[in-house]
Amino acid sequence: MAASAETPAAFDPKGFVDGLPHLPGVYRMCDASRTVLYVGKARDLRKRVGSYFNKGPGPRTAHMLARVAGIDTTVTRSEAEALLLENNLIKSLAPRYNILFRDDKSYPYLKFSAHDFPRIAYWRGVPDRGGARYFGPFPNVWAVKDSIQVLQKVFRLRTCDDTVYAHRSRPCLLHQIGRCSAPCVGLVDAAAYGRDVDRALRFLRGRTDEIVAELEARMNAAAAELRFEEAAVVRDQLGSLARVLHQQSVDDTGGGGDADADVIAVVAEGGHACVNLALVRGGRHLGDRPYFPVDPAAATGNASAPADLFDAFATQHYAGERCPPLVIVNVDIDAEEWQAMLAPEDAAVQLLRSQDHGLRGSRRRWLEMAESNARLALARRIAEQGSQQARTQALIDLLGIDLAGADPATLRIECFDVSHTMGEATQASCVVYESHAMRNAEYRRYNIDDVTPGDDYGAMRQVLMRRYAAVQRGEGRMPQCVLIDGGAGQVAVARAVFEELGLDLGLLVGVAKGPERKVGLEELVFADGRPTIVPGRESPALLLIAQVRDEAHRFAITGMRARRARARKTSQLDELEAVGPKRRRRLLARFGGLRGVMAASAEDLARVEGISRKLAARIYAQLHGVANPATDDGDI
Repeated sequence: MAASAETPAAFDPKGFVDGLPHLPGVYRMCDASRTVLYVGKARDLRKRVGSYFNKGPGPRTAHMLARVAGIDTTVTRSEAEALLLENNLIKSLAPRYNILFRDDKSYPYLKFSAHDFPRIAYWRGVPDRGGARYFGPFPNVWAVKDSIQVLQKVFRLRTCDDTVYAHRSRPCLLHQIGRCSAPCVGLVDAAAYGRDVDRALRFLRGRTDEIVAELEARMNAAAAELRFEEAAVVRDQLGSLARVLHQQSVDDTGGGGDADADVIAVVAEGGHACVNLALVRGGRHLGDRPYFPVDPAAATGNASAPADLFDAFATQHYAGERCPPLVIVNVDIDAEEWQAMLAPEDAAVQLLRSQDHGLRGSRRRWLEMAESNARLALARRIAEQGSQQARTQALIDLLGIDLAGADPATLRIECFDVSHTMGEATQASCVVYESHAMRNAEYRRYNIDDVTPGDDYGAMRQVLMRRYAAVQRGEGRMPQCVLIDGGAGQVAVARAVFEELGLDLGLLVGVAKGPERKVGLEELVFADGRPTIVPGRESPALLLIAQVRDEAHRFAITGMRARRARARKTSQLDELEAVGPKRRRRLLARFGGLRGVMAASAEDLARVEGISRKLAARIYAQLHGVANPATDDGDI
């Protein structure tokens, strides 16, 4: 159910608020052109929307309300539904006054596959529906890999993929070094392996005392029955487990050992803010991940209130992640309201704030650690931004870039590089630097075709022509500086393109490696005829140039490798006419692979079931690029 202020002229805040229900929902504040300025959620729409007009707003809110010409509302069935709808609207509309947390990486998980002998593996993305079990989320991939190593040492679970597992005829090296029980060759039965999987899951949930007691009882029983080899295996497991527990801190909150919690610390300083999320699973602190919001209030020199930062983070984070049973925060918020919003349908959520009586012991230590890490991350961020701003200004001064009085943050740099392997899979990259940072969303890759393999000059000409011809058609913005990874030859090609398109040559700079090809001795070659300069390894401007150049190089190489891998996965047999999957399989089976097929004569090919002499001659001609010889008129 939705309500709206119909037209700007008819909008009466008091009358509109009086018509709203006391129900949960989402509201959207719009300007006179119906552009959405702000999206918010409410436990009670009338009270929440009315609060904007019943009390003195802060500077940021007052600035927004001055532009509001209408409000749309949508009633939802619950606070949790309002949370999800708000997040979807923020992502789709990107309102100017909402705080945005931009993070395009999903959290990694540890996956136990749905097999008789489950495999443990790293997983990122939406969990599949194949019956697999997932533990996490983890803050980063290293935490997942560390946990996998622990499970290998203690419980000897397999990590090989299904293809390798299905074709083993003898144990692999991991079994030799005691990291796998080798279910692939039948050295452990499904029941025993299943018990190890169960212990691993309980270990991840923090129930280590149970596992230690169980293994000790099993070892003693095996020794009493004179099964000394089995007792020795269990003894080694206990030793590995003891070493792991000595290295890792496991906190028990008194909740049965199954302590899963998210710890959220919000820290703000001047116009900067950091929201640090610490993940605790099974009583084990898995690590932190800091988030730095895009905060509209930062333009005034002051970050938004901590409660607003938490509101924005929780809305955008928990719309895509399942909330654990415990959330600990360091800001004063409406705990009852957020507990209702975050609770999944089949469970409850407890939210503890720093002032709550229940926050003590390990829970308080978790929060103190999260706050400390948030302050450290924010200090690093501020220092890095200050250094990056200094580098940007140094580059402007070095190259004599005229920004017409604009903020140095408006400087836009585009850098190009070309990558290939002996002429194969040539690809060019374009990376963008703006607002003192690399703008990943604006990176572009260009597949280079119709040039001689290995012709770097022709590839550079093609990518520059495609890029800036499109800009001239209005499909992008012209940067104040264009960097080319190359020396005088590359710059001459780029200069010809710029002259053909009628662009300013003063924008174009080549980054050459210098006579000794040493880092820090790069030369800058100008397309407009200025003398070549060597800034030197201590130059802040060169540090920025090298940063952008290296990013273009990295982006080009990763794209080229992916294109090359795709090309190599495609067999030449896939492109043959009149050769379908069945004939293709017969050819590969008969000759032992593509190399054998390539080495076979037309007569050899004709001996394969289902391939006539005429088709064999055609296949040979296509594989070797020769004219199709005359054959008899047999059917294909």
